[in-house]
Amino acid sequence: MLAAVCARLASPSIVGPSRDGRTRPQSLAGGAVGIALLHIERAVSGHGNEATAHRWIRAAGSEPVSIGRNSDPFHGAPALAFMLHTARPLGGYHRAFASLNDATITLTRQRLVAAHARIDRRDPLTMYEFDLVHGLTGLGLYHLHAHPEHPISRDVMTYLARITEPLGNGSTQPPWWLPSGLGGTPHPDFPHGHGNIGVAHGISALIALLAYAILHGHDTPAARNALAALCDWTDHHRQDDPAGTWWPGYVTPDTTPRRHRPSWCYGTPGIARAQQLAGLALRDTARQQRAEEAVLAVLRDAAQRARLPEIGLCHGKAGLLQAASRLAAASTDPHRAGQLTAELPGLAAELANQLASQAQGDPELLNGTAGAVLALQTAVTGSPATSWDTFLALA
Repeated sequence: MLAAVCARLASPSIVGPSRDGRTRPQSLAGGAVGIALLHIERAVSGHGNEATAHRWIRAAGSEPVSIGRNSDPFHGAPALAFMLHTARPLGGYHRAFASLNDATITLTRQRLVAAHARIDRRDPLTMYEFDLVHGLTGLGLYHLHAHPEHPISRDVMTYLARITEPLGNGSTQPPWWLPSGLGGTPHPDFPHGHGNIGVAHGISALIALLAYAILHGHDTPAARNALAALCDWTDHHRQDDPAGTWWPGYVTPDTTPRRHRPSWCYGTPGIARAQQLAGLALRDTARQQRAEEAVLAVLRDAAQRARLPEIGLCHGKAGLLQAASRLAAASTDPHRAGQLTAELPGLAAELANQLASQAQGDPELLNGTAGAVLALQTAVTGSPATSWDTFLALA
């Protein structure tokens, strides 16, 4: 079935040229870069065609590369650099990768200068400065995977630790509190801002990055202190009820936390994967156990799974499946790993049946067919051949 679906995604003609200001070839979420990741993973794992992967790589780089203000981890030079880094086992593209990597380092340094200046001014944190999709957490994940020993990786880690520094502005909220709505801009529904716990735009991606860094050569007191502070805050907002442990996607002053649907972006699966990584980095087995049991409860709860009618990585079943696969593979408790693994085939079958019944669907990575196939590929093979899900802070 996966081969048949991939055959429908073989031609780059399904993703058109730039239009309405959206550079589709250079988009990781909705364009050729994201679909190229699918074909790269398939080719590297031996399940796909290298020629198809190369066609998509060329399509992703078919227009002038964005290196300006609108380039970020999901678009432009950083997204293209991530794609080519993932494609390294296929060979080639050395000069193109070097150029894109240099551009990404330059962009990251520019963002770091602005971020440190903001902290020095004691101004509030903004979503676009730090988040996974637009900001320095996403850029940091790229650098730590592409070249962990490069000075830029150390520089990003220094900044990320500073996010937890008190601003000294008289606020009772933590320094990672966002003075905005969920879109990153002021909103009347969020007059006092919000604390974002989700992965896509909140601190769970930062927790995952700090943990990954500690586990891969950047184990510093500053990183550990920052990780501990963020974990303590999420512990304060963790909820436990008969249906299992969960974390709200975000919190606001004087409101009751709500359980988000079990999606990657704001739900328990993505947050729990970050908590598991933190448990591994801090050698906190209780934290690790809570995270794994939280996702196990979701997998066993048909009512929670029913809240994911879509197929995609961001809002749908594919995100839950990929997060659960990573949690199962990383668990150090054989019994719990077995329990998680035993639940994966049922969810994978649900997703596969839904995918097969779609005559025509959106081909994109984040919310469409390409992402669903990648999650199914992981469930079938047991482990990705590449770290394609780095952009989800799951790898």
